[in-house]
Amino acid sequence: MSELVLGLLRGESPALTPLPATSGVDVLTDGDTQLALWLLLQLHHRGLQGVDDDLERDPQVAAVLRTLEDAHVAALRELTHDRLALVDTGDDLAAQIAALLAGDDGPSLAEFLRRRADVGQFHEFLRQRSIYHLVESDPHAFVVPRIDGRAKVALAELQYDEMGAGRPEALHSRLFAEALRACGIDASLGAHLDEARGTTLAVNTTMLVFGLRRRWRGAAMGHLAAFESTSSLPCRRIAAGARRLGMPEAVAAYYDEHVEADAVHEQLAVRDICVPLVDDEPHLREDVLLGVAACLELDALAAGEQLALWSSQVPQEVPA
Repeated sequence: MSELVLGLLRGESPALTPLPATSGVDVLTDGDTQLALWLLLQLHHRGLQGVDDDLERDPQVAAVLRTLEDAHVAALRELTHDRLALVDTGDDLAAQIAALLAGDDGPSLAEFLRRRADVGQFHEFLRQRSIYHLVESDPHAFVVPRIDGRAKVALAELQYDEMGAGRPEALHSRLFAEALRACGIDASLGAHLDEARGTTLAVNTTMLVFGLRRRWRGAAMGHLAAFESTSSLPCRRIAAGARRLGMPEAVAAYYDEHVEADAVHEQLAVRDICVPLVDDEPHLREDVLLGVAACLELDALAAGEQLALWSSQVPQEVPA
């Protein structure tokens, strides 16, 4: 699939059927399918070096992207079905989101990094996360012009904080780039794309699929709520792991920044964005919950795969 997409980006016109994404490939874990989707989504986001910007609206490119997006969302619906089935339909939205978050029992990658990872594993984690953190909060920002009222104001407030609160040097994406460079890791966007696994890419393509299509604005905000609600404590653990290993202070500082900020953002995202959004547009409730569940399930999927890969490389556990 990625070869087909690369052909399109070079201006070629390869045959479009059958597409692997619709013929049995596990869309969310297949690295080739996710890479193809990520590349096409970049045309609507940061662009791709050497690729004509006009391809963003090319009908043939759009047809392939739509097919991949639809297959991706269908896979997300299947992935989240069991978790969403447990939601009490009689609860208010905040209670439903809280129930989904309370039921999150995925593997703790942050705890592994805090207590057991070595420097090489920590660096691998940073390279995998660079796919998102070097463009941090951009996908959710696409929703700002698509909503209104209290939800719009709260989202703008949250984004203002994520984007440095008026200070370019405090951009969260820039802080992460500084952490990478302090470790001697290439901090250019896409530098580590070749080692990004399918699940890593799926975490990122989901944000872009939701953020870039107005149809999925509710899911994008549900995803944001889950993302912020599950970030503060893991960031504290990751910072502790970086300090345990004696890594450059810029690494721990990046995660320290998110400990307090994300605790505040959790309340903003749930109470001031998702709740008023659904109050204004009740038909978006199911999409919001889909976004919450998708974030939780994909993070668990990616963490589980990463921990399985490290299972044979575990150094001795350090006492708490």
